[in-house]
Amino acid sequence: MSKSDFKVAVICSSNMNRSMEAHGVLRKNGFNVKSFGTGEKVRLPGKAPNKPNVYDFGCSYEDIYKDLCKKDKAFYTRNGLLNMLDRNRRIKKHPEKFQLSNERFTVIITCEDRVYDQVLEHFTTVLSFGNEPVHIINIDIKDNSEEATIGAFVIHDLVTWLYRSEDLDHEIDRLIVQYERKCKRQLIYSILFY
Repeated sequence: MSKSDFKVAVICSSNMNRSMEAHGVLRKNGFNVKSFGTGEKVRLPGKAPNKPNVYDFGCSYEDIYKDLCKKDKAFYTRNGLLNMLDRNRRIKKHPEKFQLSNERFTVIITCEDRVYDQVLEHFTTVLSFGNEPVHIINIDIKDNSEEATIGAFVIHDLVTWLYRSEDLDHEIDRLIVQYERKCKRQLIYSILFY
């Protein structure tokens, strides 16, 4: 299978940090990748813990960047949000919600248990009578800049490992176990069908 036929989705809650960092790394390495969020809204830290900045999916990274600059450019530069948004707007136009996509993927990587559960829940609401498998794997990654960077390389390593498989559908269980030993992380895995 070519890299263009091996379709990968990376999903976090808001399609801002973890999924976008991995999206950038995978894309630079030639993978056919898309990234998504599963939350109701896009949420970014605000100046107070109980006052996040909230945006709709589809609001462009550029518009979010400009909004935060208007609110307090110095603050959002110091906390790294403007740098993150600058990276994001170079990768794609806006955050996307997974539940609104009808694309099909070979592998879906989620970045936390809650997001994994939301992806599985989405598949239960979509009527599917096909036999096209999708491998859904969760790798827990803390939602901060440093962990997102490390997590992106872990995801790239895993996706490369899976891509090189001669028969992914039959080898996946063994590959997951081997990868868990290699990276010393516990993965959660399901296979569903489109």
